[in-house]
Amino acid sequence: MDLGRLLSPRSVAFVGGQWADIAARQCRALGFAGEVWQVNPRRADQGDPGFARSLADLPMPPDSTFLAVPRDKASALAGDLKRAGAGGAVCFAAGFNETGSTEGQSLLETLLDSAGDMPLLGPNCYGFINYFDRVALWPDEIAPASVARGVGFISQSGTIAITMSHNQRALPLGYVVSAGNQAMVSIEDLMLHMADDPRITALGLYLEGVRDPERFVRTLEILRERGKPIALIKAGRTEAARQAALTHTGSMTGSDAVFDALCERLGVARCETLAQLCETLKVLHVSGPLAGNRVLVLGASGGDMAMTSDLAARTGLDLAPLPGSTKTALRALYGDRLVYANPFDANTYSWHDHDALALQFQALCTAGYDCVVYVLDTPDPAHCDPAAFEAAIRVFVREAQAAGQTACMLSSLPELTPDHIRALLMEAGVTPLQGLPDGLFALDSASRVGAALRRADPVRLVAGAAGGRTLTEAEGKSRLADAGIPVPESRTCLPDAAVETARDLAYPLVLKTASAELAHKTEAGGVALDLRDETALAAAAERLGRLADRLLVERMIDDGVAEILVGVEQDRQFGLTLTLASGGTLTELLRDPVLLLFPVDADAIRKALRRLTVWPLLNGFRGRPEADVEALVEAIIQIAAFAERLAPRLAALEINPLIVRPAGHGVVAADCLMTLLEET
Repeated sequence: MDLGRLLSPRSVAFVGGQWADIAARQCRALGFAGEVWQVNPRRADQGDPGFARSLADLPMPPDSTFLAVPRDKASALAGDLKRAGAGGAVCFAAGFNETGSTEGQSLLETLLDSAGDMPLLGPNCYGFINYFDRVALWPDEIAPASVARGVGFISQSGTIAITMSHNQRALPLGYVVSAGNQAMVSIEDLMLHMADDPRITALGLYLEGVRDPERFVRTLEILRERGKPIALIKAGRTEAARQAALTHTGSMTGSDAVFDALCERLGVARCETLAQLCETLKVLHVSGPLAGNRVLVLGASGGDMAMTSDLAARTGLDLAPLPGSTKTALRALYGDRLVYANPFDANTYSWHDHDALALQFQALCTAGYDCVVYVLDTPDPAHCDPAAFEAAIRVFVREAQAAGQTACMLSSLPELTPDHIRALLMEAGVTPLQGLPDGLFALDSASRVGAALRRADPVRLVAGAAGGRTLTEAEGKSRLADAGIPVPESRTCLPDAAVETARDLAYPLVLKTASAELAHKTEAGGVALDLRDETALAAAAERLGRLADRLLVERMIDDGVAEILVGVEQDRQFGLTLTLASGGTLTELLRDPVLLLFPVDADAIRKALRRLTVWPLLNGFRGRPEADVEALVEAIIQIAAFAERLAPRLAALEINPLIVRPAGHGVVAADCLMTLLEET
């Protein structure tokens, strides 16, 4: 969809009453150089100059039109614009499909039919501000600004869009767009339009939902290819997570976890607050995604450095020690008066000695870090003289520029980076970060985005089934074995035939109920472990026979090093996902799931395993044998491939536990829950 005339018009029309008046006034105040027309028959009939009675009275079809009219009049006007050859319209009116009413849906269908292929933003939409071209179709106050390069912000909330447009964080906005109901022009259409604009450095999004997951993913991948990093907020983390009664996997994961995994995979920074979003977008705008996570922090206060160190420990930032050469250079300045660490408390020995200060910053900006962060709070110039602070900042900026060092200045309190300091830093290509937690979050996000973009892992959405029959454990394991996934040697039997059935199996044995209806066998007492002889087996069979009329007897794996859960669940938006977690009876206690999207590979699996609580066991904890991690990785790859082959029929699969044996001895799927649609 071509949105060029709609979003970058040479002529604009505002149709309606008071809201249209406000929007027209704001457009003129922003400095729009093109034609601005207003249409209001009542005002025209009253002889009000500058008003046309109808769209037909305009000298030419407008490129972009703001329709601030009642919802029942919007369709006719959209039809008039379409027939005249207009470039597009913003429908400000509400009361369409967002109401959930039959009348609202009918009005929307009429509106879309009237607009045809003319781009229509909304309805229920605040419009847009294009700061690049100084044009706005926006019925609210606009802070005057003009940028040559900047961030595009797209929001499913009009109020959030207004708030972002008034940010006091020196975030250079090129576009602010309220998407409204997205009846025609979607979030993805807007993103793709901005992807083609060389003035756009990064994109910010506020989302309340994703309507077309496949298109959304493809759009994110296109922006990644075009070097447009993205930071977003997606509302809904507190929505009750999907609870699947059948599997542990379903109780630990939900759509929000899937969205997190999608962002991590595609290099999208997911933020929780507008403050985090602003700070992250600033870093992405000024420096782009960071080349790594090694960060050097310095300041003139031990207190600031202690707080920064504590907060940084909660992120993925690496505050690596100062190199020896850097320590040598600093020692030449300060001798033994300072502790040469990262964070580096420089104290104020050189605060007024700018030559020494320059040497200090020079040593730090050539130390080989991915980013150097100067923590400094500048007093309010309305009440104090910030000249000494500004002088130190200018020395820092000069040395960072000379070294080609990615650099930021970070204030502990967001309000203690005054306007003129923010402007100075932005002009110099040094990001002014405001607020210690939000600033560190932004740096961590920018480093994660950079790492993901360098990997450029693809995403493949795999649709599973919506339901089906839950197989017995024996049926599920039979299918796993056919796919090459190791399972214990086992037999099914009637309770009174357990001893005879087990005669050709080696002890120790495990006895389980074999009913698909009894999914959580351990919780129900449907499992007997470590049966060492026929007497123990017979007693267990008598007890379990009261729970089910069929039993499963199998060899017990008694040399396991660790237990892993491998689950495949169907997300209603993004299809099948793979979950790894600490397994066995501790699964719900440890609750450490790591969720992966398809396709999966060995590197992604190894990275996920290292995040599990049981990783130290896999790695050989306190003299215990190392686990067969390579066999584990290969088995997980096989399970993922098995799930993809069954995808059209697979609703859920959980192997818990997948027992990992000592190195060289492989893995065994000790339990299996699988839900499949019947073959037709």
